[in-house]
Amino acid sequence: MKVKRRLFIKNSMLASAGVALGAPAYIKNYVQQQPSDIINVAVCGINGRGKTHYANFTKIKDTRVVALCDPVDYLFPDAIAAIEKLGGPKPTKTYADYRKLMDDKDVDVIAIATPDYWHALITIAACQAGKDVYVEKPGSHTIDESRKMVEATRKYNRIVQLGTQHRSNRVSQKAIEVIQQGLIGDVYMGRGYEFKRRQTIGRVADSPVPQGVNWDLFRGPAPMIPFNKNHFLYNWHWYLDTSTTELSANGIHPMDRVRLGMNINEHPKKITCSGGFYGWDSDQEVPNFQTATYEYANGKVMELEIRCLPNPGGSGDIEWYGVKGWAYLRGNTFQAWVTDDDKGHRLPPPSRPSGDAQGQGAAGGRATFTRGIQEPTMTITPEDLPPDAKADEMFKAGIDPHFMNFVDCVKSRKRDDLKSEVEVGHISTVQALLGCIAYSTGRKLTFDGKTERFVNDDDANTYLARPGGGRKPYNIPDVV
Repeated sequence: MKVKRRLFIKNSMLASAGVALGAPAYIKNYVQQQPSDIINVAVCGINGRGKTHYANFTKIKDTRVVALCDPVDYLFPDAIAAIEKLGGPKPTKTYADYRKLMDDKDVDVIAIATPDYWHALITIAACQAGKDVYVEKPGSHTIDESRKMVEATRKYNRIVQLGTQHRSNRVSQKAIEVIQQGLIGDVYMGRGYEFKRRQTIGRVADSPVPQGVNWDLFRGPAPMIPFNKNHFLYNWHWYLDTSTTELSANGIHPMDRVRLGMNINEHPKKITCSGGFYGWDSDQEVPNFQTATYEYANGKVMELEIRCLPNPGGSGDIEWYGVKGWAYLRGNTFQAWVTDDDKGHRLPPPSRPSGDAQGQGAAGGRATFTRGIQEPTMTITPEDLPPDAKADEMFKAGIDPHFMNFVDCVKSRKRDDLKSEVEVGHISTVQALLGCIAYSTGRKLTFDGKTERFVNDDDANTYLARPGGGRKPYNIPDVV
């Protein structure tokens, strides 16, 4: 079947108008275009994930990166060189201050890959300036900010996509489709994992601000502190005034798809979260182990576990449990075990391993529910999907389909076609943030999804927004 599929793809691509082998149809400048057809993009935050942003918007033929924005100016030369190496024109504008970027009338789209605590403020400002937005996950630092992102998007009629890019993965899409269609029956529970192998950041003394760093702008909405390299670049992830912990920073990826598979489009009613910080002598404030539980009004449950200490791996793993079976998604492999046939007959129970036999998970790694069980009822990998010439060309060009989906919607102005429109992203962002708040308060919380406030809990409600909307003048406005 795999051989036949490869031949089919080859033949279909040769026959497709505008698609050619050896020359990706979506890569920048492959097809000659008029300047008026090009979408001008500015990338905010060019370290780490920002590199993926400017690479994708350079490769996509309908977009070009015309401006870069970052408070660390020594990052600009490498970013500009990388864009030119990819075949894009040299960005002619660089900004340290996002506010000056918003005044640039040549920019159509703002791509936000800044630290998380900046996401909401820049998204709102971009909407106010009449620009469309691709913003990294999680959407915001607080629940109030996330709601205001939605309000700004609606008020100014913008296209805003959250960077939960796994929604655009074809295996994930097919897995979610068969789960929604009832493959394992009514799904009563979903579970996500984010097992990262992190290292300690140790302890570092304060030091002078390095040349080329605007520390005031880097801190932005966060409280001002003396410069410390443990709070700089990627390490801002490990402090509570700038981070929403791994529950939100990465846990949003599996839980966004767990929720989608379970057809739940509302906030949880009850939330608990436990965990702590173990093993390392460091300045880090963010827990390196957490497990959160979310209970919904319909009685269904979701769980999320994150680990940064030594672990068997499993970044973004997902499990669904239904009344007829269970399913497992890891990377580009989906497997399901159905324990009832279509006539309602119970299948024979699995044989249990003897002695010290230890089964492994469906895709290797930690031992899971697959221990001692029969072969999966269904397996889906990329080779099992129908041919898609456009998807194959994007893969060949190194283009993330989530970015392509965003660009398509910027052109069509059809926000409902976005894979992760801002309000969809809001639900997933809030779920993650609720786990963070439950951890901080140390107790089970009850949340009113309509008012987006905690029930009879003034203390928990203080976590809904940063005091004053953040440090002035980088605070979230009261009215967007």
